[in-house]
Amino acid sequence: MSLARIARVRPILGLGIVFSLFFALPAWALNQQNGRLLQNGRPLALSAEAVLLLDGQGKVLFAKNAGEDHAPASLVKLMTLYLACESLDAGLVQWEDPVTISSRAAQTPRYRMGLRAGESVPLRILLEGVAIASANDAATAVAEYFAGSEDAFVAAMNAKAEELGLASTHFANAHGLPGPGGRSTAEDLAKLTGRLIQDYPTSRALLGGATFVFRGRVYSRNIPLFRDPGGVQALKTGFTREAGYNLAVAAWRAGERFVLIILGSHTRSLSFRDARLVLEYGFQETGIEAPPPEPPRRPMPKRPSDRRPRTAAPKPAPVLPKAS
Repeated sequence: MSLARIARVRPILGLGIVFSLFFALPAWALNQQNGRLLQNGRPLALSAEAVLLLDGQGKVLFAKNAGEDHAPASLVKLMTLYLACESLDAGLVQWEDPVTISSRAAQTPRYRMGLRAGESVPLRILLEGVAIASANDAATAVAEYFAGSEDAFVAAMNAKAEELGLASTHFANAHGLPGPGGRSTAEDLAKLTGRLIQDYPTSRALLGGATFVFRGRVYSRNIPLFRDPGGVQALKTGFTREAGYNLAVAAWRAGERFVLIILGSHTRSLSFRDARLVLEYGFQETGIEAPPPEPPRRPMPKRPSDRRPRTAAPKPAPVLPKAS
């Protein structure tokens, strides 16, 4: 459904469709008791509360609490970008269209680009602000530009979620700050990420960007996953106190696409670590990368003997000749 036809908000209820009902998990993919990856027989603990890794065909490679309800934080902006890219692809708007910033958008709480009420900003810059800087004021400005008001845009977000089959997702705003009813799951967010990348390849340039310039200031993000492991070409971060640290990642390796969702890591660095571990695991288990060699086993030390050492018998005293 395009933004030209704004649907009424219809709360999306019901349980999420559990991927494992449709795809058999390999025995090596998941230790269901502790949600740990096994690599070379050794467990790798993950900080994240929910994780899902899919290959290009939608097959589950690893899952941990993937169907559990979770606060999406700024991963909400994936749907904001989806609707924007939909209108751009349809020719309804252009990348360089000027967008007049409203006072409501300028007052959206942090994190912000510092937009000023009444100023005109190219749509391209606002979309870079949404994707790279995760700027909430930019997300509100984009919503108002496309739908006339954020409420109308959120209605379109929820209508599109229903159309895409995101049965456990409901959007409360265009940016992901805490709001009543704003919920999703790793399953739904993985599906949304995959559809965004597949339906609108131009989104890869936005989500894969590291810098953009606004009012002479360079906005940048340092994402180690763009370098380690190789293949990550699109990434969106998210954080609120309720949600923890979230990630949506799309990676390509050997012509194969992977989509990874990380929800609820304890720190930003741990979310990157979790993503790196799960991606490397997926690359190895699909045969794209060779697993690291197993460390050599150390020989078992010999147990000390409980027997006491024997003491040597005293030598007999020499027999002296009798005195004559």
